[in-house]
Amino acid sequence: MSKSKKHDDLYAAQQPHIIDFAFDESVVNVFPDMIRRSVPGYDTIITLIGLLAEHYAVSGSRCYDLGCSLGASSLSMRQRIPADCRIIAVDNSAAMIESCRKNLAAQEHQADVELHCANIEDIVIEDASVVVLNFTLQFIAPDQRLQVVRDIYQGLRPGGVLVLSEKLGFADADEHSLQESLQLDFKRANGYSELEISQKRSALEKVMIPDTMQQHQQRLMDAGFSQVNQWFQAFNFASLLALKK
Repeated sequence: MSKSKKHDDLYAAQQPHIIDFAFDESVVNVFPDMIRRSVPGYDTIITLIGLLAEHYAVSGSRCYDLGCSLGASSLSMRQRIPADCRIIAVDNSAAMIESCRKNLAAQEHQADVELHCANIEDIVIEDASVVVLNFTLQFIAPDQRLQVVRDIYQGLRPGGVLVLSEKLGFADADEHSLQESLQLDFKRANGYSELEISQKRSALEKVMIPDTMQQHQQRLMDAGFSQVNQWFQAFNFASLLALKK
């Protein structure tokens, strides 16, 4: 890919001071390239979120995309859920929401999508059959995560589901090291330099705090979900399906 505003070279030059990662306009401009080259299995997860939504979305209900970024999950759901469902897409980055709006406008209309520029902690979940948290919870303060998941559970209809995708940490040091090294190999294979990898890691270390699979599963059960299934994993990125009876 030729270098342009859509090519992720944000960390290609040596930076004297690494500031915390933020979903600002500079990130929005390169986000599709960034996530494709950084997250193994991302495109597969997005495609399958549409299939999961088709399976669980109930006519007349709401589907939530919390931390919607550019709207990939909303677009995937929109193509498959009943036309009388409403998607509520939420992100606290104004730049993300604006780009999401343009992406949605470019797609033929099926279900309506309602956009909110807000923190997901401030959104009231109501009458939901599907809620998607796609690589979002890891950016919420750890002491607030259980409440976020509880609020989602309370707002789901019986039979509704939460799709939770996250980067994982691992309690076993050897497994953690292996999975991290495999993801770094993935990034190198996609053209990132050692400098880019190092500087982005520094920018993210205080902003994105991964949990282990066991922590995610326990939190979901503590929130009230009756069934939690891991349906996808590629190295240290995974997705869970949590069902409310």
